Amino acid sequence: MEARDATAGALVGSDGEEQTAKKDAAPAKEKPDTKSKMERLFGFKKEDLTSWSSLVALLNRPTDPASLGIFRCLFGLLMAIDVTQERGLSHLDYKYLDGAPVCRFPLFNFLQPLPLDWMYLVYLVMFLGALGIMLGCFYRFSCLMFISTYWYIFFLDKTAWNNHSYLYGLIGFQLTLMDGNRYWSIDGLRRPSIRNAHVPLWNYTLLRTQIFIVYFIAGIKKLDADWVEGYSMSYLAHHWLFDPFKVILPVELISLLVVHGGGLALDLSAGYLLFFDATRPYGIFFVSYFHCMNSQLFSIGMFSYTMLATSPLFCYTDWPRRFFARFPAFLRAVLPLTSPDQLQPSASCVYPEISSTSTERQEPPRAPKAPKLRFKHKLAAIFTVLYIMEQFFVPYSHFITKGYNNWTNGLYGYSWDMMVHSRSHQHVKITYKDGQTGAIGYLNPGVFTQSRRWKDHGDMLKQYATCLSQLLPRYNISEPEIYFDIWVSINERFQQRIFDPRVDIVTADWSPFKPNPWLMPLLVDLSPWRTKFQEIEGSLDNQTEIVFIADFPGLHLENFVSEDLGNTSIHVLQGRLNVEVVEEKKNYTVQPGEQIKVPAGAYHKVYTVSEDPSCYMYVYVNTTEAALQENFTKLLEIQERARNGTETEPLPPELQPLIAAEGEEVNATDPIVQLFLKRQRRMKEVKKRREAGVLERFERFAVKKYYTIRRGFLMTAIALRNLAVGLPPLEQLTREVAFANMKAPQADGSQEERLKDEVGHGEL
Repeated sequence: MEARDATAGALVGSDGEEQTAKKDAAPAKEKPDTKSKMERLFGFKKEDLTSWSSLVALLNRPTDPASLGIFRCLFGLLMAIDVTQERGLSHLDYKYLDGAPVCRFPLFNFLQPLPLDWMYLVYLVMFLGALGIMLGCFYRFSCLMFISTYWYIFFLDKTAWNNHSYLYGLIGFQLTLMDGNRYWSIDGLRRPSIRNAHVPLWNYTLLRTQIFIVYFIAGIKKLDADWVEGYSMSYLAHHWLFDPFKVILPVELISLLVVHGGGLALDLSAGYLLFFDATRPYGIFFVSYFHCMNSQLFSIGMFSYTMLATSPLFCYTDWPRRFFARFPAFLRAVLPLTSPDQLQPSASCVYPEISSTSTERQEPPRAPKAPKLRFKHKLAAIFTVLYIMEQFFVPYSHFITKGYNNWTNGLYGYSWDMMVHSRSHQHVKITYKDGQTGAIGYLNPGVFTQSRRWKDHGDMLKQYATCLSQLLPRYNISEPEIYFDIWVSINERFQQRIFDPRVDIVTADWSPFKPNPWLMPLLVDLSPWRTKFQEIEGSLDNQTEIVFIADFPGLHLENFVSEDLGNTSIHVLQGRLNVEVVEEKKNYTVQPGEQIKVPAGAYHKVYTVSEDPSCYMYVYVNTTEAALQENFTKLLEIQERARNGTETEPLPPELQPLIAAEGEEVNATDPIVQLFLKRQRRMKEVKKRREAGVLERFERFAVKKYYTIRRGFLMTAIALRNLAVGLPPLEQLTREVAFANMKAPQADGSQEERLKDEVGHGEL
């Protein structure tokens, strides 16, 4: 809040009627700045906080609507784009698989998606709502269209939850209650009484505080030991964006100081830097650089651009007037208003009351009376205070929703713990048991679902098991019991079980308000081993792979070693193991510091027989891949010798494709040669794309987005036609969908691969 926000263009008299302030005929004398230090820093006086009525008057103080109007326009534009991208309009038929047996993960089990054609209508309503917000057209109704459909889709699928999707919904809700259509809006053209009218200060207070919370709470969450020690996002240091830092720092220090240290410092300080006038230019520079980097590092849709659009909210509220006043006069007909003299009073604001004085007696002006507060002003102040308190409380409300807590607290979405935890999954096994016959079988992980996020959340696992128990009877499996054996590593720790594999999840108890009884504890006592992991990995050659495992006493790991993995061995780091080779029907006891080789192409079981958790590692070499790389090296040498004329002997027929001219179609019969040539073509394409100029990259990006958005709207048109007049003949529908799926001529790869590239978002 700035002092400049206090300026009002109209006063309210004691009778409640609006009175326009008169201009002095005499030239105004320059008044000395009498503002206190607090008012210069924060934009309000200490007296504004001394009573409830003063606080209400402060929060409803008349403020320039310009900055809010520009943000409304930008937010609506970004959300309209987001509907076709991250919300999924362009691949809606792949997302909901109408009529297929699919397990879903809504927040409330009674929530289910509508039939596919109706879901397209829901998305169209959301898109039109975002468009209406951008244009300020039927503003309040457009906001309701957007947030009602947005939150429905949000609650429909917990697997898509993340912090920025939650933030979009919050901002949409806030805008619904604000006077965001007072500046540069179609509503302002339709209703001159609201055009360029003041907005109450609480409109800005809510948005600024919301963005401050996003930054600050994210910084507080990054005080987690894993983040401070550099284990959360260590892989980012290898990205090309950090190449300039590699000139002066090793990769390890870039990860620790730049990625983790810089991220922590920025999140903790960004809100403060943006708030104060003296530090705001630095704050805008750093957060802009930060979000531009994030747009390249992560697949996070419109989030980076939305956060860039929020930064000007912290500036003086009349910045758009000063900005657009610099444009040529002939453009001002289509640009927003630039003159502050055109501001109108608004009933939403509280103006100080000035008692009338006699001009004849030349009495000195009296101090303003206390403003007249109405019920809606008090209600707005109460809402503002309660909303801000709630937003500070919710990120730490996990002691209430205990059932959603796993190794990390709550569902990833409303905690602002962005990028604090990274996970990798080494082993997932789903076992079913027929409740009547006792027959045991196994399911492919992820069967009947498109999501992988259920592996980390107990509430989703419960929903998944319940869904499987309802689908398996179709395949003659009666009263199925479902068991999950899921191994996860979080922030580079040991791979370990996250849920008890002995519990039938179908009948297991789960409550949103009670701790999950079948959640296995994270073995944090073993975290110091991570420093030794780096030493062990550094001592291995490039062809040797390693996996670190930790397990609980009384449990065992059943594993199958692929025939491609030769020379696989188990090395014990801590605890005592009993290794059973199933085919040999032999057991071997292995102590710390010992190792045992396990056969390839066979099952074995690793039992933890010590009283404490065991730690061990698999060391193996992919002999098939190693042999393939050796063959590739030989083929590359032959190809170079043949092309530069140093090859003395003629090439056999199966190697002739190696010397084919570039672009010439060849028919390689040898499978190794086929793979080699395919790899070369792929590497050339990757190199070409990386070396492309800015215009070529932009063209490729624009074409890709055009065809993606085109598909979304064509499929929407097909769905609306189906709702209006019914389904056409199958041949016609097939032609229409094929036309919607059309891609640019140079695009290659299957439709599924292109869709995966377009909409895929890495699990966070």
